[in-house]
Amino acid sequence: MAITTLDGLVGAARQSVDWAKTTSATTVALNPSSLLDVAGTPGAGTLTVGNTTAGLLVTDTTGGYPALNSFGGATGYLAAVSFGGTVVGRMALKDRLWNAGSVVMTSLATTTFSSPPSYLGRCPDGAGVGIEIWIEINAAVSATATTIAVGYTNSAGTTGRSTGATATLSGFAAKRLIQMPLQTGDIGVQAITSVTVGGTVATTGSFNVIAARPLVDGMRLPVAGYGDTWSWDKTGLVQVYDTTAFWPIVFADSTASGIPEMMLTVVSG
Repeated sequence: MAITTLDGLVGAARQSVDWAKTTSATTVALNPSSLLDVAGTPGAGTLTVGNTTAGLLVTDTTGGYPALNSFGGATGYLAAVSFGGTVVGRMALKDRLWNAGSVVMTSLATTTFSSPPSYLGRCPDGAGVGIEIWIEINAAVSATATTIAVGYTNSAGTTGRSTGATATLSGFAAKRLIQMPLQTGDIGVQAITSVTVGGTVATTGSFNVIAARPLVDGMRLPVAGYGDTWSWDKTGLVQVYDTTAFWPIVFADSTASGIPEMMLTVVSG
């Protein structure tokens, strides 16, 4: 089943999904930050994934992500997003599909993910087109010129692809996110296969590597205390799943996340 008409959208089963943080976190101005481990609704998750062998699938039952009711075999869509916050900035919403960590930066080495579980069941095309690779710092990096590169299989099934190495991550704080560029010509990711710590060995620092599917980007908070609602004409009725791990990220214009919140309307039919 699928929603193909306006009447179908109006009559669809719907549920509200709430996400809000109750404590402001330190951020780097204009850079993305993860607030997964910050208290709020749902309760705080953890930045320690606990698996660097194959990585883990992330679902709505994973700690820190809002729970969804089953769609009962129907197709789900994101019909609306209400968002707001107490500081100027931008917000984005992802489906966090898979992650691995914590990978330490205190040695220069390649971590290979052997037979990682597939997340392609949460990709509408079944091939990983549009999937992004993110690095999430979970322990502050020392003042050293340490770098990270990620190996992956692209959405066409081509193995041995690489993001190339980041610039130096010297002094990067916990919660900071880095989106990794895909190799020229690639438009998605079927699987993340390895991560390499290079450059200068760090005395402190660790991170997670993440595969995420973008849902809604560009939600701007032009003034402190601003709020808005984007309906289906702005969300594009992007398809979601009853296991989707809704993962909002923030790009504060200043050095504090403020108190951000989202309320999502999910329909199924």
